[in-house]
Amino acid sequence: MLTSVNAELLRALADPLRLRVVCLLARESLCTTHLVEETGARQTNLSNHLRVLREAGVVETEPCGRFTYYRLRPEALADLAVFLGGLGEGTREASVARRPCG
Repeated sequence: MLTSVNAELLRALADPLRLRVVCLLARESLCTTHLVEETGARQTNLSNHLRVLREAGVVETEPCGRFTYYRLRPEALADLAVFLGGLGEGTREASVARRPCG
Protein backbone atom coordinates (compact mmCIF):
# COMPACT_ATOMS: atom_id res chain seq x y z
CA MET A 1 0.00 0.00 0.00
CA LEU A 2 1.37 3.41 -0.98
CA THR A 3 1.68 5.57 2.11
CA SER A 4 2.27 9.30 2.25
CA VAL A 5 5.81 8.55 3.47
CA ASN A 6 6.50 6.34 0.44
CA ALA A 7 4.98 8.94 -1.89
CA GLU A 8 7.11 11.70 -0.37
CA LEU A 9 10.25 9.58 -0.73
CA LEU A 10 9.41 8.71 -4.32
CA ARG A 11 8.80 12.39 -5.16
CA ALA A 12 12.10 13.34 -3.53
CA LEU A 13 14.02 10.71 -5.49
CA ALA A 14 12.24 11.41 -8.79
CA ASP A 15 14.33 14.50 -9.49
CA PRO A 16 17.52 13.61 -11.43
CA LEU A 17 19.77 15.91 -9.37
CA ARG A 18 18.42 14.62 -6.06
CA LEU A 19 18.85 11.04 -7.24
CA ARG A 20 22.44 11.87 -8.25
CA VAL A 21 23.07 13.32 -4.77
CA VAL A 22 21.65 10.17 -3.15
CA CYS A 23 23.92 8.00 -5.32
CA LEU A 24 26.94 10.09 -4.33
CA LEU A 25 26.02 9.93 -0.64
CA ALA A 26 25.65 6.16 -0.89
CA ARG A 27 29.46 6.03 -1.21
CA GLU A 28 30.45 8.60 1.44
CA SER A 29 29.35 11.58 3.50
CA LEU A 30 29.93 14.83 1.61
CA CYS A 31 29.66 18.54 2.30
CA THR A 32 27.88 21.00 0.02
CA THR A 33 31.20 22.04 -1.55
CA HIS A 34 31.89 18.44 -2.59
CA LEU A 35 28.36 18.02 -3.94
CA VAL A 36 28.66 21.22 -6.00
CA GLU A 37 31.93 19.94 -7.47
CA GLU A 38 30.50 16.48 -8.21
CA THR A 39 27.18 17.59 -9.71
CA GLY A 40 28.04 20.93 -11.30
CA ALA A 41 24.89 22.39 -9.76
CA ARG A 42 24.79 25.89 -8.31
CA GLN A 43 25.13 26.02 -4.56
CA THR A 44 21.72 27.65 -4.01
CA ASN A 45 19.99 25.11 -6.26
CA LEU A 46 21.78 22.24 -4.52
CA SER A 47 20.84 23.58 -1.10
CA ASN A 48 17.17 23.60 -2.11
CA HIS A 49 17.42 19.99 -3.26
CA LEU A 50 19.20 18.97 -0.06
CA ARG A 51 16.39 20.59 1.93
CA VAL A 52 13.83 18.45 0.07
CA LEU A 53 15.89 15.33 0.78
CA ARG A 54 16.19 16.29 4.46
CA GLU A 55 12.45 16.94 4.78
CA ALA A 56 11.72 13.59 3.11
CA GLY A 57 13.96 11.89 5.68
CA VAL A 58 16.45 10.64 3.09
CA VAL A 59 19.50 12.52 4.37
CA GLU A 60 20.69 13.91 7.67
CA THR A 61 23.28 16.53 8.47
CA GLU A 62 26.36 16.62 10.62
CA PRO A 63 28.01 19.96 11.41
CA CYS A 64 31.78 19.90 11.10
CA GLY A 65 33.34 23.29 11.83
CA ARG A 66 32.02 25.75 9.30
CA PHE A 67 30.87 22.97 6.97
CA THR A 68 27.82 20.73 7.03
CA TYR A 69 28.20 17.14 5.93
CA TYR A 70 25.31 15.17 4.49
CA ARG A 71 24.81 11.43 4.80
CA LEU A 72 22.07 9.02 3.85
CA ARG A 73 19.62 7.65 6.36
CA PRO A 74 19.78 3.94 5.41
CA GLU A 75 16.54 3.12 7.21
CA ALA A 76 14.58 5.48 4.95
CA LEU A 77 15.88 3.75 1.84
CA ALA A 78 15.43 0.31 3.42
CA ASP A 79 11.74 1.04 4.07
CA LEU A 80 11.33 2.14 0.46
CA ALA A 81 13.14 -0.99 -0.75
CA VAL A 82 10.72 -3.17 1.23
CA PHE A 83 7.78 -1.28 -0.27
CA LEU A 84 9.10 -1.63 -3.83
CA GLY A 85 9.94 -5.29 -3.23
CA GLY A 86 6.35 -5.85 -2.15
CA LEU A 87 5.16 -4.27 -5.38
CA GLY A 88 7.37 -6.66 -7.31
CA GLU A 89 5.93 -9.67 -5.50
CA GLY A 90 2.41 -8.38 -6.02
CA THR A 91 3.09 -7.96 -9.73
CA ARG A 92 4.02 -11.64 -10.04
CA GLU A 93 0.76 -12.64 -8.37
CA ALA A 94 -1.28 -10.11 -10.36
CA SER A 95 -0.04 -11.49 -13.65
CA VAL A 96 -2.19 -14.60 -13.13
CA ALA A 97 -5.12 -12.93 -11.37
CA ARG A 98 -7.83 -11.23 -13.40
CA ARG A 99 -10.99 -9.50 -12.23
CA PRO A 100 -14.00 -10.39 -14.38
CA CYS A 101 -15.60 -7.58 -16.38
CA GLY A 102 -19.28 -6.84 -16.49
